[in-house]
This record gives sequence, structure tokens and C-alpha cells, in this order.
Amino acid sequence: MSVPLYETKAEFFRMLGHPVRIRVLELLQDGPKPVRDLLAAIEVEPSNLSQQLAVLRRSGIVTATRTGSTVVYALAGGDVAELLAAARRILAVLLAGRQDLLDELRAAETAR
Repeated sequence: MSVPLYETKAEFFRMLGHPVRIRVLELLQDGPKPVRDLLAAIEVEPSNLSQQLAVLRRSGIVTATRTGSTVVYALAGGDVAELLAAARRILAVLLAGRQDLLDELRAAETAR
């Protein structure tokens, strides 16, 4: 029995649902990076980063290339960068709406 598309999409978004994974993807938008650079930028335990990179690798969203003892990660395709840009636009709208509500609440409190 095949899995419905909506379930596959939900699994994809669950895979993205970790702050370290999102940060890795953001960093890789600028181009391939060795693990040591990712560790320096994210400041998590190496084992934690390794675990999160493995999830991204298994999903096919990143690729890994080994040269000697250095492993370099890259985005598997440009669509990931587009998805992250869309998420930023959506969040900007949502957060702007919340700021409007906060400003309105503060104004109502001041008027009392």
C-alpha cells in the first residue's frame, strides 16, 4: 500500500523540524562546508552535529564527500535554499502581525 502524499510531506517537514538541521541548511546555502566549519558556526557537540547530519544525509537533502579525513557537506539541490527563503518570508509576515498585536495591546494599556 502506498503512503499518501500528505503523509510523505508531513514526514519531510518533521525531518526539517530540528534547530541544528535548519542551521546546517542555512549555512550550506553559501556553498559546501567541511564538518569543522559547521561545528565552529553551530557550536554543538560533535556527536549531536553528526547525528543531525546523518538525518539530513539519509533524507537526501544534503550530500557528503570525503577527501582524506575531511568530510564536506553540500545541499543536494537549490530547492532547499528556496524553501528556506520562503520560510523566512512567511515568518516575517507572521512576526510582523504579532508585533502589530503587541503594539495594539501596549497602546490599549497606555490609554487606561
